[in-house]
Amino acid sequence: MHTRLRFLLGVALGGGAVLLYAWYAGVGDIVGRARTVAPGVLGVLALLVVAEGVADGIGVWASVRPLGTGLDSLRSVQFALAGDFFDIVSPAGAASSEPIMARFIGVATDTAYSEALGVRGVAKYVKAAGQILLSSTVGIAVLRGDAGGVLRTLVAAVVVVVGVGVIAVVLGNSLARLSVAALTPLAAAVSTVVPSITADRERVVAAVDRFRTRVAEFGGRPTLVVLIVLGGVVEQLLVAIALWTLLTALGASVAVLPILVVVPLPQAATVVPVPASLGAYDLLLGGALVVTTGAPSVSVATAVLLFRTASLSFGLAVGGLCAALLRGWRPGA
Repeated sequence: MHTRLRFLLGVALGGGAVLLYAWYAGVGDIVGRARTVAPGVLGVLALLVVAEGVADGIGVWASVRPLGTGLDSLRSVQFALAGDFFDIVSPAGAASSEPIMARFIGVATDTAYSEALGVRGVAKYVKAAGQILLSSTVGIAVLRGDAGGVLRTLVAAVVVVVGVGVIAVVLGNSLARLSVAALTPLAAAVSTVVPSITADRERVVAAVDRFRTRVAEFGGRPTLVVLIVLGGVVEQLLVAIALWTLLTALGASVAVLPILVVVPLPQAATVVPVPASLGAYDLLLGGALVVTTGAPSVSVATAVLLFRTASLSFGLAVGGLCAALLRGWRPGA
């Protein structure tokens, strides 16, 4: 009941933010602009949304490759779409799917939960780092002298990403000890609720060691890291093209490169514990597009709401089906 209440409260807060955003831009104007979009453009939008979901499978395939026999291409896409579904419906907000998906990946590859979580944690970090670095490079080349706030944000993001990576490498042993100290009482509490799970300090230490071992494996397999980055960049490009297509159809004369620059920025909204980052993502993306492209706020709001409607609908429908077909729903499976 508590989880359900939190989910409903998050949806209400996020939906309220979207309504305020639409009210600010002009609800009537947004509806009027949306009606001018040709069915063919909406068809292209649907294809781009599907392609983005499929492209996420590249990173899933590469990240899971070190586990057992890995996953084939079709199952990698299934796991990617299922992860999108859990990001949308999870009360903890977007980007919370990795701990959930680690359970299913462990079952599919016959490996431990901690190992699956390790490789997916690396993939999430590497993917975000690749997207931010691409945006910074393009931003410096394209937006020099314009939208200085956006560029400063991107540079700060690069510093944070690199800093986190350096800290993780230098303080690896200390972080492992802290993880063991924090996870041991948590594991004990979980074992009292789920009797089939036995947990003590030795088991937690072994799980943390397996996590670190899987993370370290990527150091000797640079091809997999490149594929994870490639998948993230392809996703970023497809989202930028989708938004550019909508803005162009709405009469805004904009270039695709400034849109490409700001696509990763709304990922900051994943820290907000709201399902699908509803509201926070839309506000950040809409504001960044207005600043960098100079497009009218009404056109931007319409494009963002159309894109989000398509992507969330696809994630819930197809992603939900993919999630339902996963093995490992029962704790003892």
